[in-house]
Amino acid sequence: MNNKVIQKIDWATILVYFALVFIGWINIYSTTFTDQNPSVFNLAQPYGKQLLFIGLSLFLIILILSIEAKFYERFSSIIYLASLVSLLGLFLFGKNINGATSWYAFGGNTIQPSEFAKAATALALAKYLSDIQTNINKLKDQLKAFLIIIAPALLIIPQPDPGSALVYASLFFVLYREGLSPIYLFIGLIAILLFVATLIFSFKTVIISSFIILLFSFILKKRRNKRTSPLMFLVILVASAAFSYSVSFIYENVFEQRHRDRFSLWLRLEKDPEKLEEIRKTIGYNTYQSESAIGSGGFFGKGYLEGTRTKGDFVPEQHTDYIFSTVGEEWGFAGSALVVLLFSFLLLRLLFLAERQKSEFSRIYGYGVASILFIHFAINVGMVIGLLPTIGIPLPFFSYGGSGLWGFTILLFIFIKLDANRINEWM
Repeated sequence: MNNKVIQKIDWATILVYFALVFIGWINIYSTTFTDQNPSVFNLAQPYGKQLLFIGLSLFLIILILSIEAKFYERFSSIIYLASLVSLLGLFLFGKNINGATSWYAFGGNTIQPSEFAKAATALALAKYLSDIQTNINKLKDQLKAFLIIIAPALLIIPQPDPGSALVYASLFFVLYREGLSPIYLFIGLIAILLFVATLIFSFKTVIISSFIILLFSFILKKRRNKRTSPLMFLVILVASAAFSYSVSFIYENVFEQRHRDRFSLWLRLEKDPEKLEEIRKTIGYNTYQSESAIGSGGFFGKGYLEGTRTKGDFVPEQHTDYIFSTVGEEWGFAGSALVVLLFSFLLLRLLFLAERQKSEFSRIYGYGVASILFIHFAINVGMVIGLLPTIGIPLPFFSYGGSGLWGFTILLFIFIKLDANRINEWM
């Protein structure tokens, strides 16, 4: 590895990475430790396996930093196509685990290609947007960028793994940073509001409300002597009605009962307190126990290895998607705040590094990294504390799993390599 590159590496980001990995591991140890298995190197236990995964991550880091920075830009399209092929291959050779065919099995080990496809997609998007011929304000180029983002998601949804597919939507923030019209974000926000409003109220209520709001906007614009089109008013109203109706239809006829129960729990759609409590303790059992564990931690927590709910296995899969509940119970509000601050610092640092890049490719990729990590962090924590429905998204660098840790490590350290090489980008 070039000494000049080592000197240019952003060590602040690396220190936060190792801090998160270390805190994640000691919490995995806490959730799976028993007096009968005291050795931290016991590969029969999740904490022993995670320690092995961390060791292999160090090898990945050295490999990524040793490769010429230009490699990632030159071969981004090939890396992206290879990731799509790996996702397609799951339909033929994938192993079904807990109802999802998202893994390849190699002996007793498994690997999840969707975790690596995130970095590949961020690279491909950065390559396309940084092309001198790409103009994000042109519809043709917008559609191509959308396709790059959506293609892996479309292959992941049927596995089924909607949680992992949702992560790719975060890359639309990158398009916005690169000049995409805010109208797309506005439409997305309106769609979310219509979706939630339709479930909470009714199709009829949403349409009447939409009509009143649009009519008020139409009159207000006319009074300000702004050009208003009655046809546009009608088109927006019809589109809103069609979308709202589709929400009602899909919710009642396409969603399975377990999906409806999760939305019912999240949005408190069930008015009967007894039925709502029953849903909380069945479909919402994980979230119910997670909230209880976090709430029992108080300000300073019960102490490391002292979490009664953690020790009692009250929270299923606590060492994976619900690892943050261990922090809340054993470390309390203070420890939880520390973890949130570390993630916040990492995200803000990545945005700062992205803005100082000399090449468009590096800047765009940096924003892609920040966006993917942000959506994982925000949804996972929101899910664990009950603000969002359970959709199976791990906490970066924290949750148990080799594929997740390696995928996030590759995603982050490619950008660290690009940032370290920024002084040579014009040479």
